[in-house]
Amino acid sequence: MRMTLAYVNIFVSNLDRSVAFYRDVIGLDLIFSSAEYRFASFSAGSLRVGLAVAGKEHEDLVGRHTGVGFEVADVAETFDRLIEQGATSVMAPSSQPWGGFMGLISDPDGNVFYLDEEKGKRPDA
Repeated sequence: MRMTLAYVNIFVSNLDRSVAFYRDVIGLDLIFSSAEYRFASFSAGSLRVGLAVAGKEHEDLVGRHTGVGFEVADVAETFDRLIEQGATSVMAPSSQPWGGFMGLISDPDGNVFYLDEEKGKRPDA
């Protein structure tokens, strides 16, 4: 039996603010948002990204390093644009010892994401 990854959920503190950030700053396509269920879903290529408002018992899930990476054509350009539009810089784009080129940003809740350049796009890679 083969499994595929279908979605990742990111825990947030404010659904409206986070929907605006992921839609307007990150540029994901909103599938739906429900204040009643405190959840939103976005299309992110072949995956979906869910935003779930963490209740009091799960507040520690907000503002973490997610391990989630977004692949982009130009990390430096994307990083600068996202910072100008409200993302927070965690690590400026740089060449990595393993051969990649990446930067780190965070959303308004402090959830951290990778920005990775598409493989083979950087001449020095």
